[in-house]
Amino acid sequence: MSRNSASDAVPVNLPLERRLAVAVEQYGESAVVSRSLSLMAGNNEGADFLLFVGGEHAQGILDGAPVLYWPELWGLRALLYVWNDSAAAAVIRTLDNPAWRVREMGARVVAARDLPAASELAQLLTDDVPRVRVAAARAMGAVGAEEDLDLIRGLLKDAEVEVRRGAQQGLDTLRGRFPRH
Repeated sequence: MSRNSASDAVPVNLPLERRLAVAVEQYGESAVVSRSLSLMAGNNEGADFLLFVGGEHAQGILDGAPVLYWPELWGLRALLYVWNDSAAAAVIRTLDNPAWRVREMGARVVAARDLPAASELAQLLTDDVPRVRVAAARAMGAVGAEEDLDLIRGLLKDAEVEVRRGAQQGLDTLRGRFPRH
C-alpha cells in the first residue's frame, strides 16, 4: 500500500477523539468497538483502521517499523472514546498484559468505564513499573471499595514521587465515594 492511499482517506492530523468520531460515522459504533477489540487480540484490522486509532504514529508501522504492542494499545485506548459493554471482559484481561503500556492503559479504561476490576487492580499496585502503579491507584480510587483504602495507602511510601501522588489521588477519589473515611 502506498504511503498516501490509506492516510489520505483517514484524517490522521485530527485529535484522537475526532478521528474516532469520523471512524464511528464511517463504520458504526459497534464496528469500531469490535475492531478495537480485534486489535487488542493481536489481529490485523487494516491500514485505515490502524490510522484511525493510531494516527500519524501508525504510519510508521505501516511503513515497516516493529509493531510491538502499539496496535493493541491503540485499540484499547479507543475504548476511552467509543464503548459498549461487550468490551468489559477484554479490557479487564489487559491488566495482566506483558506490555506495561497496555497494563497502564487498561487501568485507565477500567476507571473511565467503571469496570469491576478491583482485585486485578490490587495486583497492579505492586507492578514493577511506576506508571502502572500510578494508573492502578487512580483506577482503584474510581472502582474500588472502602476496604481498598489500605491497599492504596501502602503506595504513599513508594520510592517514586509520582506513585505517591497517584496514590493520594486514588485515596481522595475513593474517600469521596465513601465519605466516612
